[in-house]
Amino acid sequence: MWDRFEFVYTPKHGSWQNMAEIELHVLKGQCLDRHISCIKKIQEEVEAWQSNRNSKNSKINWQFTNKETRVKLKKLYPSIQIKDNTR
Repeated sequence: MWDRFEFVYTPKHGSWQNMAEIELHVLKGQCLDRHISCIKKIQEEVEAWQSNRNSKNSKINWQFTNKETRVKLKKLYPSIQIKDNTR
C-alpha cells in the first residue's frame, strides 16, 4: 500500500502553502466529492478538472497585503537590527 504514495516534504510555513491548501480544498469539493472506484478514473477526473480550472484562469483572492502578513506572522519573520555607524 505504501508504494502508492509519494511523500514530498515541504516547509511548514509559507503563504504558498496556504494557496496550495486552498486549491486542494477546491479540487476536493468540485471533483473528488464522491467515491471513485479506480485510479484511472480519478486521474481522468482530476485532469479534466485541472484543464477546466486552468482555461478559466482561476485565481485565489489572497486577502493579506505584505504589511498585514508581517504583523500577523511577526513571529515567523526574523528581526533585523540596523547598526548606526554614524557615531
